[in-house]
Amino acid sequence: MAPPVTNQQQRRRRAGLGLAAIVVMVLAVVAMAGALVVSHYVTDRPAPAPAPPPSRPDPDSGGWDLAAEHALASAPMAALPAQSAQPQPMTTERAGEPITVPAPMQTAGRWITGGFPATPEGALGQLTALDEAAMRGGDPATYARGFRELALPGAPQPDTTGLYSLLRSMRSSAGLPPTGAVLDLTANYQVTHGQIKGVTDGGRYVVACVLGQFSVDYQGQTLTAGVGDCQALRHVGGDWRISPGPLPAPAPSAWPGSADAVHAGYRDLKRGG
Repeated sequence: MAPPVTNQQQRRRRAGLGLAAIVVMVLAVVAMAGALVVSHYVTDRPAPAPAPPPSRPDPDSGGWDLAAEHALASAPMAALPAQSAQPQPMTTERAGEPITVPAPMQTAGRWITGGFPATPEGALGQLTALDEAAMRGGDPATYARGFRELALPGAPQPDTTGLYSLLRSMRSSAGLPPTGAVLDLTANYQVTHGQIKGVTDGGRYVVACVLGQFSVDYQGQTLTAGVGDCQALRHVGGDWRISPGPLPAPAPSAWPGSADAVHAGYRDLKRGG
């Protein structure tokens, strides 16, 4: 006769099942919510006219071409089914040559490294640094703090982003506290791929997208999923910062290196020394 199952064992099983079950569901909900936000922005405001080359910013915009920025951020990304985020076979196909991400120039005393060059690859490097540092530990409050540290006035609020929603929903579904350290919970986000959605304002505004493996372990239960993130960044004062304006359209989430990831336009990242 099997020994009785203790209350602690039951809680662990429920937590493990919750973690294993919610990632794909949450990614689908996050993508749907993001699409609704973009749809609301596009349908409730006049569509911006295409910016003529060279771009001519409005006199009251601080020198930024807001119409071009908003159009770029709100343009939809590739649509993938939520199941694309699950582990799956790798492919030899490539969406393009690998992208070399430059090394940060500012590391001392900073938990989110910075000082990336004023290039699209530099913006991709800054987003990588933000997401990897702020997602560590799986705490929505930590992610929000990192996001705010890089955000310019008028930037989207961190609790509207897909990564924040993922962390919050993961904890809620697993019956964990909404924020703070949790015993036996570890989480990491390792960026492996990326793409440059687009550039405007003479290269000072970039919508960059990263893709990586999000891994969570709680009381011996482990899950991994491919998670994407797109953010709009402006280069001001020698640094890439989260830009004012609308939240970019949701990033496609796929298992890194899979055919789905390639079809969504993600390329391998190489990190500069």
